[in-house]
Amino acid sequence: MRVAICEYGAGNVRSVEIAFRRLGAELTDRVEDADLAVLPGVGSARAALAGLVARGHDTALRRRFAAGRPILGICLGLQLALEETEEDGGVQGLGLLPGRSVRLREGRVPRMGWAEVDGRGTFYFAHSYAAETPCATAWSEGVVAEVRSGSFFGCQFHPEKSGELGARYLEEALSLSLA
Repeated sequence: MRVAICEYGAGNVRSVEIAFRRLGAELTDRVEDADLAVLPGVGSARAALAGLVARGHDTALRRRFAAGRPILGICLGLQLALEETEEDGGVQGLGLLPGRSVRLREGRVPRMGWAEVDGRGTFYFAHSYAAETPCATAWSEGVVAEVRSGSFFGCQFHPEKSGELGARYLEEALSLSLA
């Protein structure tokens, strides 16, 4: 199983790489050819999108999505897949999914720590923005925790930092890419 983690120069993706290697995945730089492309979730929206564009990952991800090839978005990666985000004064997203990312207005901000996801167990979250989209499939404390649409699936939590449940989530992502 070949996994491409979309580097964009806006944070450490090492923990995502380690998590996929533990599952036996082979990492590749070829986003369009990989079995699964991963849009990781660290950094600010504007910087992340600029990094994606500079490396051509924006085009590769749009092509993958149009071709029905699997993409996993993690945290900011999920938010970047939407049409837009309020972050950084407003930034246009990749437009893979309808919706937008908005600043959390209730509860603790940033929302950091372990939280239940719709009876599936407890996962680790670290975010100040959250998705508003009709593609939501799971919630945590009233916040969208997961989205799925076509070949894109994404999570607001960090599976790579969520222990055994997170590893199982990444295994599911790998198995969906084989389907």
